[in-house]
Amino acid sequence: MKVALIQTRTPATPQAALAHVLPLVREAAADGAWFIATPEGTNVLQKDRGLLLPMLTSQDEDVVVTGLRAAARELGVWLLIGSALVKREDGKAANRSLLISPEGAITASYDKLHMFDVDLPTGETARESATYEPGAHAVTARAGELKLGMTVCYDLRFPALYRALALAGAEAMTIPAAFTRPTGEAHWEVLMRARAIETGAFVLAPAQGGRHEDGRGTWGHSLAVAPWGEVIARLDHDEPGVLFADLDLAAAAKARAAIPNLVNARPFAAPQAL
Repeated sequence: MKVALIQTRTPATPQAALAHVLPLVREAAADGAWFIATPEGTNVLQKDRGLLLPMLTSQDEDVVVTGLRAAARELGVWLLIGSALVKREDGKAANRSLLISPEGAITASYDKLHMFDVDLPTGETARESATYEPGAHAVTARAGELKLGMTVCYDLRFPALYRALALAGAEAMTIPAAFTRPTGEAHWEVLMRARAIETGAFVLAPAQGGRHEDGRGTWGHSLAVAPWGEVIARLDHDEPGVLFADLDLAAAAKARAAIPNLVNARPFAAPQAL
């Protein structure tokens, strides 16, 4: 199964974002990918809340979501919008991953569970909880024969989520991201490989990369990891591009048979706090 991961440097407006990502999606489809995934924040990246919030619309009105739905239908591919920053029905914002069928229908959606609130040593700060309402449900979905566990970026650091997705049948974890450069350099690949090994699942991680219009820097280095933990495809840079990987779905069952940690786990009493 040939899949493609799109690495972007998303601009600060949805209209520019669609013009940026659409040629990369077309390139992926032209080279034979039947499943294509984009990064977190595919429709806009703007860290200034005062500028961002007025741009957000419902997913049905967002120009990138509607444009990529049309592209999926035209190209006949499964397309995961790693996440779109959208307005919820209650007026709050969501960081939402969307799975689109070859007919252009949204077949699954997942709102990012874990909010990245941090003060970094570099002086950069992030307060996702100030802008986005976190989700409340883990989500699995099917893209043809591919059984997906849908997550977004900071979710990567919460292994219990991935275990739950694997126990629910997911054989590939999608982890679209906009990782900061310091954490990307230190933790990106090792955590992706760890999640693959722990769950016996593929990890598909399309990323944002480079210096963005709003001043943020993201790590890039999109990668695909096999269920045994080996990296099967990577981009060694932060420039926009397309990464292809071939998935052998039998590899998940083989890895889980060799290391049956999903079924060998036992309940235990929690320790006393120190």
